[in-house]
Amino acid sequence: MFSLNTLSNRMPSVANLALIGVIGIGLSACSEEKAEVKEVIRPVKVVEIAKADDTRKLDYSGSVKARTEMNLGFRVAGKITERLVDIGDRVTPGDVLARIDATDYQLAVKTAEANLAAAERGVETADLANKRAEQLFDKSVAPKSQLEQAALSHDQAISQRDAALSALDQAKNQVSYTELKAGQNGIVTSINADIGQVVGSGSPVLTVAVDGEKEVQIAVPENDIAEFKPGKTVKASFWADARLVLDGKVREVSGSADQQSRTFAVRVSLPNDPRVLLGMTATIEADVNNGNSYVSIPLTALAEKDGQQMVWTVDRDTATVHGRIIEVADFTGDGVHVTQGLDSGDLVVAAGTQFMSENLKVKVPEQQSASADSDQTVR
Repeated sequence: MFSLNTLSNRMPSVANLALIGVIGIGLSACSEEKAEVKEVIRPVKVVEIAKADDTRKLDYSGSVKARTEMNLGFRVAGKITERLVDIGDRVTPGDVLARIDATDYQLAVKTAEANLAAAERGVETADLANKRAEQLFDKSVAPKSQLEQAALSHDQAISQRDAALSALDQAKNQVSYTELKAGQNGIVTSINADIGQVVGSGSPVLTVAVDGEKEVQIAVPENDIAEFKPGKTVKASFWADARLVLDGKVREVSGSADQQSRTFAVRVSLPNDPRVLLGMTATIEADVNNGNSYVSIPLTALAEKDGQQMVWTVDRDTATVHGRIIEVADFTGDGVHVTQGLDSGDLVVAAGTQFMSENLKVKVPEQQSASADSDQTVR
């Protein structure tokens, strides 16, 4: 049999049971406190989708050129002995730009002068013979055939003299062609031959940009060339001066594509402005009809899920975000063009998309304090 003392040692006392109950209640309270998770509300920056654009912009870079550029060359062949202008020099009509060796052409002039002198003596001799034949014929001393022969010899001598005179003029022209002269006001833009070089007749030696109308030449790919028609108004801006923007007009469109680049040359006329200089880099911007209307979003708003492009939109009523699959048309320097998936007025998370999850509670800019300037809605 167990004794009463032994039983009392094995059974807990009332005080011990009370202590155990208090500890259990405390542990339960701690567990409940830890189970309470504070709801996360993440501030976000959003953009509101504007109305879909009906037009799109095309921009291509080119350089400013003179409408008329002359490639000047000698009209005779020879060795260049002088070059009197450099690139950038202004020229006026009659200015001598370069010379070639004129020795051979000057000798040809002397030969032509000698031939002319001989021809003139021949005319004088034939004239005397003709007059003598007329006198003899009048006195019935010489037959008529002799008179006719003398007249023909006289006419032949005159023809030879005229030919010698033309040859002399041609030789003198050849001498004058040994000087390359400017025909219009302009500026030298390139030099293709220099002193000591032997050039052929017509070979380009200098290029002169004629003063007057300036234009920009751009290269347009075949998928956009249909948007550039002669007379179309475009905008021209210049890298040298961002404030300089001019209205231009398409003047000429190439009839065929370049064999290497497969682009079409388009020349855009510019209004006369002294700030526009030859060789400046210009950007031609044209507005064209947009076949597929699109909306624009910043690149930072674009996300990807399961290989599909998407964005996170904000529900205005519940202030929660939801993923939405979109169709991207193209990427530009300003952002992304979206053709499907977004409507006007939608709120799209513009930054921090990597932190978003479905039904995440967010704090949109309208709900934030006025001091949060950086989170104001961008339209």
